[in-house]
Amino acid sequence: MADVRLVLITGMSGSGKSVALAALEDAGYYCVDNLPPELLEPFVDLQQGQSGRKLAVAMDVRSATSLPGLPNKLEQLAASGLRMTVIFLDATDDTLLRRFSETRRAHPLSSRPEATGEQGLMEAIRQERELLSELRDQALVIDTSLLRPARLLSQIKELMGHRDRGLTLVFESFAFKRGIPMDADYVFDVRMLPNPHYERALRPLTGRDPEVAAFLAAQPEVERMAAHISGFLNAWLPELLKDHRSYVTVAIGCTGGQHRSVYLAEWLTRAFAEPWHATCRHRELNP
Repeated sequence: MADVRLVLITGMSGSGKSVALAALEDAGYYCVDNLPPELLEPFVDLQQGQSGRKLAVAMDVRSATSLPGLPNKLEQLAASGLRMTVIFLDATDDTLLRRFSETRRAHPLSSRPEATGEQGLMEAIRQERELLSELRDQALVIDTSLLRPARLLSQIKELMGHRDRGLTLVFESFAFKRGIPMDADYVFDVRMLPNPHYERALRPLTGRDPEVAAFLAAQPEVERMAAHISGFLNAWLPELLKDHRSYVTVAIGCTGGQHRSVYLAEWLTRAFAEPWHATCRHRELNP
């Protein structure tokens, strides 16, 4: 299956799967929405012999009766040599509830008698999380709670542009005051570091600006924090790779998500560019 590359888009209803599929279509993928899991292998087999074929498939709770066997099918396809990426889009329960309320669309599980009104919708969301939990464990998780559709579109295209390297690292800056990202595998709190916010000239800038970077690079505490995070990751990333992990999201949080966390996320992305694939995103700067 070396000639075929597959991207599986899955996740919670209302989390942005249609946006992700549109991004992949723009990137040249042949896209199929709501393919039943039992048809995945035959669908991939049909594409053999077409050099460089790129496929994107969306699956979700609409195929609830077939979902339990999907994780095993994915493992079998990966073992056969298929180049495959599984992306799970998620959002907080409150976000999903708001989106369904705004669009007035029915949840796929809302046909059940208990799924009526707000209480019924929350129960449908809970059931959906339970049905998708095993699939989520195999995927790169993207939290879309605070993302505009245009930003999600950009993230998907950026992610698909990387070279195949076995392990993708995502460094994400965020503000604690807006909550910890749901997609984080590791969270580092850097609020104890010197804060450029209290320097009048630096306050309107971000951790990507040279002036802020120079200020933080001169602080011994920042240097120590960067060394400690790097040491932890260097020690454990090889073990995660042995455990067949394909994606690791490292979230760096400060108070406002503007200076310290942004600077460290950028620094770590450069530091881990080799031998891994490392990418960077800033939740509060690019909502």
